This record gives sequence, C-alpha cells and structure tokens, in this order.
Amino acid sequence: MRSTRPERLTRSWLATPIGELQIVTDEDGVVRVLDFDNDSPRTRRLMSIHYADIPVVERETPKAIGAAFDRYFAGEMAALADIPWRVAGTDFQRQVWHALTEIPAGETRTYSQQAARIGRPAAVRAVGLANGANPIGIVIPCHRVIGSGGSLTGYGGGIERKRWLLTHEGATLL
Repeated sequence: MRSTRPERLTRSWLATPIGELQIVTDEDGVVRVLDFDNDSPRTRRLMSIHYADIPVVERETPKAIGAAFDRYFAGEMAALADIPWRVAGTDFQRQVWHALTEIPAGETRTYSQQAARIGRPAAVRAVGLANGANPIGIVIPCHRVIGSGGSLTGYGGGIERKRWLLTHEGATLL
C-alpha cells in the first residue's frame, strides 16, 4: 500500500465486544489509524508523527468498514481483508506490517519467526518495535505475534484484548 499523505482525516467510533474502537480514515475512506483510546500516548504519538498538520473531523464510521468489523466480530475472520488501509512508516516498518497480514487467523508467530520471515533473522528487537508501532491493529494483526515461550507479550490495546482476539480467532493459547 502506498503511504501518501492525506489532505484531511476523519475520526469515527465503533462499538465492539472489547471496547470502543477509534477509526481514522483519509478522504478516500481508507483506514490510517485504529486504536481503542483516542487520547492514549500511543495514539497521540502516531497522529503527531504521521499526521500532525492534517485536519481531523468527526464523522460516522464508513458503512463498509463498520460492516466488515461487524462480520469479523461475528466470526467471519476473512472480513478484515475487506478493509482498505494505507500506512505511513519506514520501509522496514511497512515490511514488518505486511508480513503480519500473512499470519492466518487462528495462528500465532513469535517475533523471531517474523524476523526470519522478512529475511532479517537478527532483527528480532527491531521487528518487535515495528510491531508495537503498528498504527492499524486488528486489521494488521500484530496481536498474532507472541513471545518465544508462547507468552502474550505487549499489545497496544492491552493484553486482555490480545487474549480475547486470539481466542476469538481460534488460536490455541498456553
């Protein structure tokens, strides 16, 4: 996906089984940021880094995006593929984020597996940092990456949401 800067952004909210989800889209209706808290340090940092000078207006969630999330939360895992997205980030971050989209629902990978997947087996920490900087959680499924011993490690939406998402998708957890 290209990462061109939008002229304006729209913020909307969607009720989900695990809390209200903030959805930031561009003028084309393409998702740029998803988060569970509009005033979290993480969201403020993402918006500041990538979209600081871009006006943001409040609007209703685009119907197609809301419908795709409704289908996902109703059990249709493939519905997330219907959500258009575009990310701003470094080439390395975008490479890591693209690799996340290749992890099937119901499966998990470790950070070292993801580093190997992108051809950078020694970049485990860098992969972890890029994973943590993912601006479009759930759609870019960073929640599917776990610690080497099977532990649920960091997730911007909180460990309980990560556990819920993985269980919802049918992943086997320790």
